[in-house]
Amino acid sequence: MDTYFSFFRIRFHIGLQYRAASFTALITQFLWGLMECLAYKALLDTNAVAFPMEFSALVSYIWLKEAFLALFTTWMTDNDIFSMIMDGGIAYELCRPISIYNMWFSKNIGSRLAAAALRCGPIIIAALLLPEPYKLMFPKNLVSLILFLITMFLGLCVTVAFCMQVYMLSFFTISPQGLRMVLTGAVEFLSGAIIPLPFIPNPIRGFIELLPFASMQNVPLRIYGGDLVGITMIKAISLQMFWIVALILLGKVLCKLAERRVVVQGG
Repeated sequence: MDTYFSFFRIRFHIGLQYRAASFTALITQFLWGLMECLAYKALLDTNAVAFPMEFSALVSYIWLKEAFLALFTTWMTDNDIFSMIMDGGIAYELCRPISIYNMWFSKNIGSRLAAAALRCGPIIIAALLLPEPYKLMFPKNLVSLILFLITMFLGLCVTVAFCMQVYMLSFFTISPQGLRMVLTGAVEFLSGAIIPLPFIPNPIRGFIELLPFASMQNVPLRIYGGDLVGITMIKAISLQMFWIVALILLGKVLCKLAERRVVVQGG
């Protein structure tokens, strides 16, 4: 365990060095979040009856989505891993007397937490200073805040566990580009990154909420704003824990299969 924590710590410290890139990204994310708030406000003014969320909960969802984008977005993968798989550098990883799955999982957690740490603070502070109804609201009570933090970590684990499937499946393809585009593009919609899941019609939404993608950012962001409560919230948290276990087990199986068939050209 200490070995994998070391990989996490190293990648976290490396990620903290990219301050200029993070500064540029957080400006983009803040402006995008503001644009989304204005667009949904126009939609609310047009047809308030059909609006499926309280506007304050929706605004909180948008700002937290932008603040913690690095934790939940699936297109933010580790290009070094794909390069190692494609150019044969994976041979050095396989020589280590440790699990490459656990090592890559730890590194991915560290990278995402570092990127989020650099961006979340300024975005949250700026969102709190905006005038109503566009400002980020505080959670309704302490319990909601605690559950938000817990489910945010669970959502991060689901996201990384899913990305690990993409890494492992790359062993079985000539190029991972097509695989990355299809899987990450679909997840952006199914996880609520493009539009919150409550805006999707109910029969379809009921099915989507059973998928692992709804256990990423959808659960913690809706808990924070009070849109997810009671038995529905308990079921959502249970699904988060289920998908963490299921995806990790599947990833480890794929990792074992990949290690058996990997071929390094020239050696």
